[in-house]
Amino acid sequence: MIWLFATIGAYLIGRQIALKLRHPVFNPLLISMCLLIPALTFTDNTYDTYFEQNTIINFMLGPAVIALAYPLYEQMHVIRRQWKVILIACTGASVLSMILGTVIALVTGGDMQIAASVLPKSVSTPFALSTAENIGGIPAVTAALVVIAGLLGALFAYPILNAMKIKSPLARGLSIGAVSHAIGTAKAAETNYQEGAFSSLALVICGIISAILAPFIFYVIEWFVNCNLITTCFK
Repeated sequence: MIWLFATIGAYLIGRQIALKLRHPVFNPLLISMCLLIPALTFTDNTYDTYFEQNTIINFMLGPAVIALAYPLYEQMHVIRRQWKVILIACTGASVLSMILGTVIALVTGGDMQIAASVLPKSVSTPFALSTAENIGGIPAVTAALVVIAGLLGALFAYPILNAMKIKSPLARGLSIGAVSHAIGTAKAAETNYQEGAFSSLALVICGIISAILAPFIFYVIEWFVNCNLITTCFK
């Protein structure tokens, strides 16, 4: 179980660095990855070995996400009042994220399998892996992209939101949860209780919307590709 303790230790180190330096770049998860990946490479261990020894941490991801329901419950009065705005924002964010990611993958030379792997990148891992598998993507590629999307959200969401002078906890929380799922939500929960609650709400809603709409959006994009319409538009 050496890699289980190594993971916990790397995160605690990253957490202490993040608390002392207090800069978005010093994200505990990013620091943990910077410590663990070279260690795995140096010791010639495979990801399968690492994952097998960390199954308990992977299992705890589900309960951790469910635990976010409590702060969400405390914001039910806002959700009841703003449910139309929330639903429209989450639907728009989900659809736009899927379309943009897939089109960028195709324009930069990716095939349809890569495009299918990219399409669900902005939702939580269980939703993303299931969606990618259903539309012919590569789950391993999707999993890596989900982590990257979450890290980018955790690193840059607040600097961007602050630069744009967006102060509404509802708007800030929904925007983070819609594009950077659980990793971004964890950052939002650390920063502001309300924003963490709304981010967890967006995480769930966007995951459901993406799972429902992803096959339809993918087949529409595939039709555009077969008709050479995407390449024609970007020539």
